[in-house]
Amino acid sequence: MFIGKLNGHFRVMLAGAAMSALVFGAAPALAETPADTLVQAWAIDDTITLDPAESFELSPAEFLGNAYDMLVRLDVDDTSKVKPGIAESWTVSDDGLTYTFKLKPGLKFASGNPITAEDVAWSFERVVKLDKSPAFILTQFGLTKDNVAEKAKATDESTFVLTVDKAYAPSFVLNCLTATVGAVVDKKLVLEHVASVTPTDDYKFDNDFGNGWMKTGYAGSGPFKIRDWRANEILVMERNDNYYGDKPALARVIYRHVKESATQRLMLESGDVDVARNLEPGDLEAVSKNAALATTSAPKGTVYYISLNQKNPNLAKPEVRQALKYLVDYDAIGSTLIKGIGEIRQTYQPKGVLGALDSDPFKFDVAKAKELLEKAGLKDGFSVTMDVRNTQPVTGIAEAFQQTAGQAGVKVEIIPGDGKQTLTKYRARNHDMYIGQWGMDYWDPNSNAETFTSNPNNADDGTVKTLAWRNAWDVPELSEKTKAALLERDADKRAAMYRELQQAALDTSPFVLIFQQTEVAGMRGNVKNYKLGPSFDSNFVAPVTKE
Repeated sequence: MFIGKLNGHFRVMLAGAAMSALVFGAAPALAETPADTLVQAWAIDDTITLDPAESFELSPAEFLGNAYDMLVRLDVDDTSKVKPGIAESWTVSDDGLTYTFKLKPGLKFASGNPITAEDVAWSFERVVKLDKSPAFILTQFGLTKDNVAEKAKATDESTFVLTVDKAYAPSFVLNCLTATVGAVVDKKLVLEHVASVTPTDDYKFDNDFGNGWMKTGYAGSGPFKIRDWRANEILVMERNDNYYGDKPALARVIYRHVKESATQRLMLESGDVDVARNLEPGDLEAVSKNAALATTSAPKGTVYYISLNQKNPNLAKPEVRQALKYLVDYDAIGSTLIKGIGEIRQTYQPKGVLGALDSDPFKFDVAKAKELLEKAGLKDGFSVTMDVRNTQPVTGIAEAFQQTAGQAGVKVEIIPGDGKQTLTKYRARNHDMYIGQWGMDYWDPNSNAETFTSNPNNADDGTVKTLAWRNAWDVPELSEKTKAALLERDADKRAAMYRELQQAALDTSPFVLIFQQTEVAGMRGNVKNYKLGPSFDSNFVAPVTKE
């Protein structure tokens, strides 16, 4: 059990709870978390890095959303708008190409260093030059390693100017800047740590912009600061007393890596944790009936899907792609595995997003699937592997699909792994099938259209590594249509373009969309103001109190 640098009281509390669970099995002794600390049980094994320029997973989005600030933030009360972050105001030039941001005065990073427009410019520069997975959110505006210093620059200490290559809808540009990749990092602090690293043949600090240190380090200005992270174990955030806004009521927030829903429920009931985050339908129902506990929920901009790597010759056949969409028992999954935590949805845009297409044309139909497989020359079926993160509900969905696919002769071998293992393999395009989840990077329809129906360069070294790229789906025509939708300023016309893209995905894509997530949480009765947002980086914990 990691206790690390935590204070003695909390160290004893965690160790005691862990020991009682070991000694007494499924019924740990009643414990109380400290009054100034929120302890959450959550599966956080998808956390690979804490660098905002590199992180592209769901649980770290929450950490970074609370520990870093951006120029602008999503307005969770009205998701059609953004609100100020460290930017006090902003203007857009008449030609739609230049965005000028004025920073709020007197801001400081958690380190005490002042926040300046130069920090903003350097943050943009390191994202573009590092060119990690989320970099495309900024490079899609025409920023390159060669021009970023000119296109994203500080004109004085409090003024940052961003020049984009096309007259995009302003809401699109601003929504992109709310993503965690737009986090402003403390240039001075990061460079101090970079300078302490000894370069080797494999690691040259002069061109990595501190990424080696930032994988586990912290250089932000949000309401909380990240103090400790142990992979697959724990993450600790502490109140940032230099934060410019309302200070968090709590001194710290602890995330304990707990994967099993039943374990989380028992820990919640016993008082070992304040919040349980991965409750399955049965445990959610039990919590909702417990007078000492409470629940909360929110529809999420997150969809779950099965993807089919087009490098596999069988999966590359159009008839096979469609056949597999008929081999999911959507009704059974909806009434059991995701009851209360999701809603069946077969299009990739979440409800509530501009242009979301409400269409669920596929039903479990073995005969239809067999007919399509026969047309593909696979009358007797075929064998295939599926990489699955060993957490619920994806494991249950994978097992259900394994059974239903088998009825049509498709033999699915499930390869389980933790979040890091499965994601690493998936990102390298080394899978056959993969079951995963995708959360919107920013609240604009382009976020999901860009990743599901755009693949500008299908080569193995492609620079824009969308989900279409990860599955080697080469779709130049759809990629161009996705681009065109960004330049349409008429909202109705733009919505129609996104509906057309979703229909094309239903008809031809290697994505079997299953459901949209309803995020749920169980919590102790003394936890107040705990609210889930539409995205993981808007699950803000600063307002939370404990009575």
